[in-house]
Amino acid sequence: MIKFITAGDVLAIRNEVLREGRLTLDECRFPNDDAPETFHLGYYVGEELACIASFHPMGYKDFVGKAYQLRGMATIDKYRGQGLGNQLVNFALVYMRGQKVNYCWCNARKKAVKFYKGLGFEVISDEFEVPGIGPHHAMYVKIQ
Repeated sequence: MIKFITAGDVLAIRNEVLREGRLTLDECRFPNDDAPETFHLGYYVGEELACIASFHPMGYKDFVGKAYQLRGMATIDKYRGQGLGNQLVNFALVYMRGQKVNYCWCNARKKAVKFYKGLGFEVISDEFEVPGIGPHHAMYVKIQ
């Protein structure tokens, strides 16, 4: 089941999956996690939070229109490959369409580019390095 969750709810999975448990939970916070228009989604399997994603109101470079940046997308190991992330992002895209959002973008890890392409995102940047994390591409999907 997909639910709207709090910024605090995403921290443990962000640390476990995206930072390999190397940080404190507070170090896993992103700027704007608690901004009024930011929203966080969680996919629950029973009572267990299995997959997360955060959406911050933010445009990409000179792109025009209302936009959100997808950040901190992560699925815990035992649930990977089961389509939870796909369902979570599709839920978010439908929600954002209802909010009159024009596009969503993300900085996708190189190994996640195929996943985002499967959701309709397009690569919009050359490869770049995020220090301490690895190679990324900016990706974008038009919502309306």
